[in-house]
Amino acid sequence: MTLQQLYREGIRKLTEKDVPEAELNAWYLLQSCLSEEPFSYTRSRFFLEQSEQAEPGIITPYLEKVSKREKHIPLEYILGYTEFMGLTFSVREGVLIPRQDTEILVEMAVEVSSEKKVLDLCTGSGCIGLSIAMCGNPKAVTLSDISETAIETARQNEKNLDQNGWKGRDGKPEITYTLGNLWEPIDGKFDLIVSNPPYIETEELSGLMPEVIEHEPLLALDGGKSGLVFYEKILEKAPFYLE
Repeated sequence: MTLQQLYREGIRKLTEKDVPEAELNAWYLLQSCLSEEPFSYTRSRFFLEQSEQAEPGIITPYLEKVSKREKHIPLEYILGYTEFMGLTFSVREGVLIPRQDTEILVEMAVEVSSEKKVLDLCTGSGCIGLSIAMCGNPKAVTLSDISETAIETARQNEKNLDQNGWKGRDGKPEITYTLGNLWEPIDGKFDLIVSNPPYIETEELSGLMPEVIEHEPLLALDGGKSGLVFYEKILEKAPFYLE
Protein backbone atom coordinates (compact mmCIF):
# COMPACT_ATOMS: atom_id res chain seq x y z
CA MET A 1 0.00 0.00 0.00
CA THR A 2 1.39 3.41 -0.99
CA LEU A 3 1.15 6.51 1.14
CA GLN A 4 -1.48 7.87 -1.25
CA GLN A 5 -3.57 4.69 -0.95
CA LEU A 6 -3.24 4.80 2.83
CA TYR A 7 -4.39 8.41 2.89
CA ARG A 8 -7.37 7.61 0.67
CA GLU A 9 -8.30 4.70 2.92
CA GLY A 10 -8.38 7.05 5.87
CA ILE A 11 -10.62 9.48 4.00
CA ARG A 12 -12.97 6.65 3.02
CA LYS A 13 -13.30 5.33 6.56
CA LEU A 14 -13.93 8.77 8.09
CA THR A 15 -16.41 9.72 5.37
CA GLU A 16 -18.43 6.54 6.00
CA LYS A 17 -18.72 7.50 9.67
CA ASP A 18 -19.84 11.06 8.84
CA VAL A 19 -16.78 12.64 10.41
CA PRO A 20 -16.75 16.38 9.57
CA GLU A 21 -13.96 17.47 7.21
CA ALA A 22 -12.94 13.85 6.66
CA GLU A 23 -10.20 14.66 4.15
CA LEU A 24 -8.55 17.26 6.38
CA ASN A 25 -8.80 14.99 9.42
CA ALA A 26 -7.26 12.11 7.48
CA TRP A 27 -4.40 14.37 6.47
CA TYR A 28 -3.61 15.56 10.01
CA LEU A 29 -3.66 12.00 11.30
CA LEU A 30 -1.33 10.84 8.54
CA GLN A 31 0.92 13.86 9.05
CA SER A 32 1.28 12.96 12.72
CA CYS A 33 2.45 9.46 11.77
CA LEU A 34 4.97 10.69 9.23
CA SER A 35 6.79 13.08 11.56
CA GLU A 36 7.31 13.37 15.31
CA GLU A 37 7.36 17.17 15.09
CA PRO A 38 3.78 18.56 14.98
CA PHE A 39 2.70 19.94 11.59
CA SER A 40 6.21 19.58 10.15
CA TYR A 41 5.46 17.07 7.37
CA THR A 42 4.30 19.24 4.46
CA ARG A 43 1.81 18.67 1.67
CA SER A 44 4.53 19.32 -0.89
CA ARG A 45 6.69 16.59 0.61
CA PHE A 46 3.73 14.23 0.58
CA PHE A 47 3.18 15.03 -3.11
CA LEU A 48 6.73 13.93 -3.85
CA GLU A 49 6.57 10.78 -1.69
CA GLN A 50 2.95 9.67 -2.13
CA SER A 51 3.84 6.81 -4.49
CA GLU A 52 6.27 5.27 -2.02
CA GLN A 53 5.27 2.17 -0.07
CA ALA A 54 3.98 2.89 3.41
CA GLU A 55 5.93 1.06 6.09
CA PRO A 56 4.09 -1.08 8.70
CA GLY A 57 5.33 1.35 11.35
CA ILE A 58 3.19 3.99 9.68
CA ILE A 59 0.22 1.93 8.53
CA THR A 60 -0.67 0.43 11.91
CA PRO A 61 -0.60 3.62 14.02
CA TYR A 62 -2.38 5.56 11.28
CA LEU A 63 -5.27 3.12 11.03
CA GLU A 64 -5.47 3.02 14.83
CA LYS A 65 -5.82 6.81 14.91
CA VAL A 66 -8.38 6.72 12.11
CA SER A 67 -10.36 4.15 14.11
CA LYS A 68 -10.45 6.51 17.10
CA ARG A 69 -11.60 9.39 14.92
CA GLU A 70 -14.33 7.16 13.47
CA LYS A 71 -15.73 7.03 17.00
CA HIS A 72 -15.86 10.84 16.96
CA ILE A 73 -13.07 11.26 19.47
CA PRO A 74 -11.84 14.81 18.81
CA LEU A 75 -8.94 15.06 16.39
CA GLU A 76 -6.94 17.19 18.82
CA TYR A 77 -7.16 14.59 21.58
CA ILE A 78 -5.92 11.91 19.20
CA LEU A 79 -3.02 14.06 18.03
CA GLY A 80 -2.29 15.33 21.53
CA TYR A 81 -1.82 18.87 20.28
CA THR A 82 -3.41 21.74 18.34
CA GLU A 83 -2.41 25.09 16.91
CA PHE A 84 -3.40 28.41 18.48
CA MET A 85 -1.98 31.84 17.65
CA GLY A 86 0.58 30.12 15.46
CA LEU A 87 1.85 28.17 18.49
CA THR A 88 1.55 24.45 19.23
CA PHE A 89 -0.32 23.61 22.43
CA SER A 90 -0.64 20.20 24.05
CA VAL A 91 -4.20 19.10 24.77
CA ARG A 92 -5.67 16.01 26.40
CA GLU A 93 -8.91 14.59 27.70
CA GLY A 94 -10.23 16.71 30.54
CA VAL A 95 -9.07 20.01 29.01
CA LEU A 96 -11.11 22.15 26.63
CA ILE A 97 -9.69 22.23 23.09
CA PRO A 98 -8.62 25.78 22.10
CA ARG A 99 -10.76 27.35 19.37
CA GLN A 100 -9.41 29.69 16.73
CA ASP A 101 -12.12 32.29 17.36
CA THR A 102 -10.65 32.78 20.84
CA GLU A 103 -7.57 34.22 19.15
CA ILE A 104 -9.54 37.48 18.84
CA LEU A 105 -9.46 37.80 22.64
CA VAL A 106 -5.69 37.28 22.68
CA GLU A 107 -5.12 39.79 19.89
CA MET A 108 -7.09 42.47 21.75
CA ALA A 109 -5.38 41.71 25.06
CA VAL A 110 -1.89 41.84 23.53
CA GLU A 111 -2.53 45.41 22.40
CA VAL A 112 -3.00 46.61 25.99
CA SER A 113 -0.82 44.16 27.93
CA SER A 114 2.62 45.78 27.69
CA GLU A 115 4.30 45.82 31.12
CA LYS A 116 0.99 44.82 32.69
CA LYS A 117 0.05 42.17 35.24
CA VAL A 118 -2.39 39.78 33.57
CA LEU A 119 -4.78 37.25 35.11
CA ASP A 120 -6.22 34.44 32.96
CA LEU A 121 -9.23 32.91 34.74
CA CYS A 122 -10.47 29.46 33.63
CA THR A 123 -7.18 29.05 31.77
CA GLY A 124 -7.68 25.45 30.59
CA SER A 125 -4.70 24.54 28.41
CA GLY A 126 -3.19 27.96 29.13
CA CYS A 127 -3.58 28.98 25.49
CA ILE A 128 -4.87 32.48 26.26
CA GLY A 129 -2.51 33.50 29.05
CA LEU A 130 0.56 31.87 27.52
CA SER A 131 -0.18 33.35 24.09
CA ILE A 132 -0.41 36.81 25.66
CA ALA A 133 2.91 36.11 27.40
CA MET A 134 4.46 35.03 24.12
CA CYS A 135 2.93 37.50 21.67
CA GLY A 136 2.77 40.54 23.94
CA ASN A 137 5.07 42.06 26.50
CA PRO A 138 3.32 41.68 29.87
CA LYS A 139 5.15 42.04 33.16
CA ALA A 140 3.56 38.94 34.68
CA VAL A 141 0.84 36.42 33.85
CA THR A 142 -1.15 34.35 36.36
CA LEU A 143 -3.06 31.33 35.06
CA SER A 144 -5.87 29.93 37.20
CA ASP A 145 -8.29 27.03 36.90
CA ILE A 146 -10.38 24.74 39.10
CA SER A 147 -9.08 21.66 37.26
CA GLU A 148 -5.79 20.05 38.24
CA THR A 149 -5.61 18.48 34.77
CA ALA A 150 -5.91 21.93 33.21
CA ILE A 151 -3.14 23.40 35.38
CA GLU A 152 -0.88 20.42 34.65
CA THR A 153 -1.50 20.88 30.93
CA ALA A 154 -0.84 24.62 31.09
CA ARG A 155 2.45 23.98 32.91
CA GLN A 156 3.43 21.50 30.22
CA ASN A 157 2.65 24.06 27.54
CA GLU A 158 4.88 26.59 29.28
CA LYS A 159 7.68 24.01 29.18
CA ASN A 160 7.00 23.43 25.48
CA LEU A 161 7.33 27.15 24.85
CA ASP A 162 10.53 27.21 26.91
CA GLN A 163 12.03 24.62 24.57
CA ASN A 164 11.30 26.86 21.60
CA GLY A 165 13.15 29.77 23.18
CA TRP A 166 10.22 32.17 23.41
CA LYS A 167 10.82 33.18 19.80
CA GLY A 168 14.32 34.37 20.57
CA ARG A 169 13.26 36.88 23.22
CA ASP A 170 15.78 37.80 25.91
CA GLY A 171 13.43 36.58 28.60
CA LYS A 172 9.82 35.85 29.41
CA PRO A 173 7.35 37.40 31.84
CA GLU A 174 6.87 35.94 35.29
CA ILE A 175 4.33 33.12 35.00
CA THR A 176 2.49 31.69 38.00
CA TYR A 177 -0.36 29.24 38.51
CA THR A 178 -3.22 29.00 40.99
CA LEU A 179 -5.64 26.12 41.51
CA GLY A 180 -9.18 26.80 42.67
CA ASN A 181 -12.71 27.98 41.85
CA LEU A 182 -12.68 31.39 40.16
CA TRP A 183 -11.68 34.03 42.73
CA GLU A 184 -11.02 31.70 45.68
CA PRO A 185 -7.27 31.21 45.07
CA ILE A 186 -6.62 34.70 43.65
CA ASP A 187 -4.53 37.15 45.64
CA GLY A 188 -3.38 40.64 44.69
CA LYS A 189 -4.46 42.97 41.91
CA PHE A 190 -4.04 42.96 38.15
CA ASP A 191 -4.04 45.42 35.29
CA LEU A 192 -5.86 43.08 32.94
CA ILE A 193 -8.19 40.13 33.50
CA VAL A 194 -8.99 37.81 30.60
CA SER A 195 -11.19 34.74 30.52
CA ASN A 196 -13.02 32.34 28.24
CA PRO A 197 -15.34 30.72 30.81
CA PRO A 198 -18.09 28.15 30.20
CA TYR A 199 -20.87 29.90 28.26
CA ILE A 200 -23.22 27.27 26.82
CA GLU A 201 -26.74 27.18 28.23
CA THR A 202 -27.37 23.92 30.09
CA GLU A 203 -30.37 22.95 27.99
CA GLU A 204 -28.36 23.37 24.78
CA LEU A 205 -25.61 20.94 25.78
CA SER A 206 -27.45 17.88 24.49
CA GLY A 207 -27.53 19.37 20.99
CA LEU A 208 -23.77 19.73 20.68
CA MET A 209 -21.65 17.61 18.34
CA PRO A 210 -20.67 14.22 19.83
CA GLU A 211 -17.01 15.31 19.66
CA VAL A 212 -17.85 18.04 22.16
CA ILE A 213 -20.52 16.74 24.51
CA GLU A 214 -19.19 13.17 24.73
CA HIS A 215 -15.50 13.98 25.10
CA GLU A 216 -14.75 17.54 26.19
CA PRO A 217 -15.09 18.38 29.90
CA LEU A 218 -18.61 19.41 30.93
CA LEU A 219 -17.00 21.62 33.56
CA ALA A 220 -15.62 23.80 30.77
CA LEU A 221 -18.86 23.91 28.77
CA ASP A 222 -21.86 24.32 31.07
CA GLY A 223 -22.60 28.00 31.64
CA GLY A 224 -25.77 27.34 33.63
CA LYS A 225 -29.37 28.09 32.70
CA SER A 226 -28.56 31.44 31.10
CA GLY A 227 -25.10 30.56 29.85
CA LEU A 228 -23.87 33.66 31.70
CA VAL A 229 -23.39 32.31 35.22
CA PHE A 230 -19.60 32.48 35.14
CA TYR A 231 -19.58 35.89 33.48
CA GLU A 232 -21.75 37.21 36.32
CA LYS A 233 -19.47 35.69 38.96
CA ILE A 234 -16.37 37.09 37.28
CA LEU A 235 -17.81 40.59 36.84
CA GLU A 236 -19.17 40.68 40.38
CA LYS A 237 -15.73 40.59 41.97
CA ALA A 238 -13.43 41.74 39.17
CA PRO A 239 -13.36 45.37 40.44
CA PHE A 240 -11.75 44.18 43.68
CA TYR A 241 -8.90 42.55 41.76
CA LEU A 242 -8.24 45.29 39.22
CA GLU A 243 -5.71 48.06 39.67
